Amino acid sequence: MSHRPIRYALALLLPCLFLAGALYVQGRFLRAESVSASTSAAIPASADNWGLSFPTEGESPVGNATVADLAQYDAYYLGDTEKKVIYLTFDCGYENGYTEQILDALKKHNAPAAFFVVGNMIETAPDIIRRMAAEGHIVGNHTYHHPDMSAISDQAAFRKELDSLAALYQETTGQAMPMFYRPPQGKYSEENLKQAQALGYKTVFWSLAYVDWYVDNQPTPEQAYAKLLPRIHDGAIVLLHSTSKTNAGILDDLLTKWEEMGYSFASLEELPELS
Repeated sequence: MSHRPIRYALALLLPCLFLAGALYVQGRFLRAESVSASTSAAIPASADNWGLSFPTEGESPVGNATVADLAQYDAYYLGDTEKKVIYLTFDCGYENGYTEQILDALKKHNAPAAFFVVGNMIETAPDIIRRMAAEGHIVGNHTYHHPDMSAISDQAAFRKELDSLAALYQETTGQAMPMFYRPPQGKYSEENLKQAQALGYKTVFWSLAYVDWYVDNQPTPEQAYAKLLPRIHDGAIVLLHSTSKTNAGILDDLLTKWEEMGYSFASLEELPELS
């Protein structure tokens, strides 16, 4: 049997495989360039996810928008970087049995915090919400339904997500909701920042967080400390999830460790004025 047909087929096939590989690599390169270009803009014009990089541990991370760029929209990801101060924030999608333990640790350390809550949290755990308020913590707006707010361009629809939560909070506590907003999932756009600012909100991102939200795959205390201790920095806005068993278990010790490093804790009400 002649091998010429096989050799002929291979001669045709190999250049095609080479071309396909080249196009694949080029496509990946072009996509990478596109992502790099989109995230290099001061404020993304379209939807983006809040992201950070840590060039040097112990120093402020680099966000995908700068402090100055965010400031024009009354938005923050860092606090006062001239002081050894930490702003503690918790995202609260639902009650998982750990929030009161977190509140106990905060009370022990006289540490103010901000709890960014959604409608489900207020509906199902109103006593905990009232305790947060009574103990002097900020209860911030994380929207009623936790949607991707960057997909909402209509100001009325955007406002409804925030206003409906604020109304439920006032009904539950008898107090007006503090004017701090955190975009669900960290998804935002320049238009979102403008919309929140127009409603009188300060948008609060974060400068330190770690993967703590998978309730069935919680980090060990050692894994948590490995992320939260070396990367702490002056003016850090720390994001933790109140659903985390690990966070509840380590918080007292974590706050002690940060205090031993010379840090104190401040409320978002003490964020520096933007200029």
